[in-house]
Amino acid sequence: MQEPLQRKDWRRDSGAFQPLPVERGPKVMLRTVELAKVYPAVAGSGGGDVELFRGLNLEVIAGEMVAIVGESGAGKSTLLHLLAALDRPTSGEVWCGEKRLSTFTARQAADYRNSEVGYVWQFHYLLPEFTAAENIAMPLLSRGMGHGAAMERARFWLGEVGLAGREQHRSGELSGGEQQRVSLARALVSEPKILLADEPTGDLDAKTADAVFELIRKLHAAHGLTSVVVTHSLDFAGRCGRVLRLTGGRLEAVR
Repeated sequence: MQEPLQRKDWRRDSGAFQPLPVERGPKVMLRTVELAKVYPAVAGSGGGDVELFRGLNLEVIAGEMVAIVGESGAGKSTLLHLLAALDRPTSGEVWCGEKRLSTFTARQAADYRNSEVGYVWQFHYLLPEFTAAENIAMPLLSRGMGHGAAMERARFWLGEVGLAGREQHRSGELSGGEQQRVSLARALVSEPKILLADEPTGDLDAKTADAVFELIRKLHAAHGLTSVVVTHSLDFAGRCGRVLRLTGGRLEAVR
């Protein structure tokens, strides 16, 4: 039996009320509209304003894994900061679904990052005085989850990144690749919809970088994420579903 349409809007057709057709199509998870970011000239420096981009438009469909490549200084990290509500654009808009990030208060932006976005930096930024499990649990504890429940979920995510049994190790007792795995688990422990990764393998040797990137791809698929990854590696970028190059303040499709 065909399930009834859920949409509540109705129209009259041939004397009877009929449901309106349900709109179908891919869901846009992240979107930028005519985005601009300009840093004003520093007084007394003799230089002019620095314009990273203007009129930048981007759409990321739910479930996509998009790589962004480009030269150093092109604005790749700045773009990720704007998508994560870590910064505000000079003009233009950033949307996450139906949420317009420019309307967020500081508290709303923090809640957005804590619950809807997982962010992985090039450096792991683990707190050395805490264990791996405690580092992973931090986002949950900061939003009021009980210690026991937070630690249980942290242990689950340690298993997801291949570090089961290392919960009591501090960052200094972990290798570089293990530290980045912990930071990845910390980014995903809140079960966000979106993963933003800024050169997540940039500080790792080639073999470890390959393993970490493959782990990111595995978690992206297993947990239904929408992911945007900034990378200098064209090899890693080529393993993503779509590759964009940021150059001259615009995004160009590579493939």
